[in-house]
Amino acid sequence: MTVKHYRIRPLDAGGWFITPKLKFSTLHDLVEQYSKPENAGGLCHVLSNPCPKTTPTLNDLSHSTRDKWEIERSTIELKQMIGKGQFGEVHKAMWNKTRAVAVKTLKPGTMSTDAFLAEAQVMKSLTHKNIVQLLAVCTEEEPILIVTEYLENNSLLAYLRSKHNNKLELHVLIDIAANVADGMAYIEMRGLIHRDLAARNILLDSDLTAKVADFGLAKDDSIYEASQGAKFPVKWTSPEAGLRQTFTIKSDVWSFGIVLVEIITHGIIPYPGMSPHEVLNQVDRGMRHKQPDGCPDFLYEIMLKCWNKVPDNRPTFEYLADTLHNYQVSTENEYEEK
Repeated sequence: MTVKHYRIRPLDAGGWFITPKLKFSTLHDLVEQYSKPENAGGLCHVLSNPCPKTTPTLNDLSHSTRDKWEIERSTIELKQMIGKGQFGEVHKAMWNKTRAVAVKTLKPGTMSTDAFLAEAQVMKSLTHKNIVQLLAVCTEEEPILIVTEYLENNSLLAYLRSKHNNKLELHVLIDIAANVADGMAYIEMRGLIHRDLAARNILLDSDLTAKVADFGLAKDDSIYEASQGAKFPVKWTSPEAGLRQTFTIKSDVWSFGIVLVEIITHGIIPYPGMSPHEVLNQVDRGMRHKQPDGCPDFLYEIMLKCWNKVPDNRPTFEYLADTLHNYQVSTENEYEEK
């Protein structure tokens, strides 16, 4: 079953709306209008039945672990490996033989336990429907284990590539992009920086809800200067971050523009045929990723805004989320009026 979400917004003077063309004094009136068989009011379909309730994401493994970071390593049973990266491997696992979780194993020497726990403190405080929830850690011996919620479809990048010969519809891709923007707007509101935003670090649940993951690089500073010689993904990195190693939420906005390229192309590597060194130099001189085949003009315009050379002139994630959420409602209304 495909589920399309619409955001119901409050009016400053009281009332509610999905699109500004139709405003209602109560939520009951809004639902009644959009449930009329003869008029969907611009939505893709009339409202018929309440959306099935999904199992809520728990912020802790159990009541006993609510205020306890460290769990016994023996309670974790690793299953199949579902991912591998610079810092270690990710496995599907079972906690206490009752709950499926994802477990990241950090390679020995990747970071000190104290440094990891300091960052984990920030990660644990993040609670949002579009952020992968950290549940617990095992740090008393190496390798350090990071326990998070498990999502059925794993990485967005792998899922997109699996659909390359059976492409997802545009509205599904836009919904995924809007989910990512929602998660990053929360990061933005919290005064955090991700620094490694890419489709490989976004996970998908069974209903295609996208959640931002991999906060091993997250920092709770408005500006972060990377250490000399630090490695970072050049093709996703803004010029000021790539050349001067200065990261802000606006460099995350730049990376989001590249994520949009990945989404609309079903997972191509950005700047095909160019080396990271070439990309870094050419982008600093003003080159931007070309408009991908099949990419709507409106989406490419958003990408170009994300890639503004002046960081402060790039949009906020709140703006990006609103723009992407509103796009389909507006196009559905335009179609209805023709």
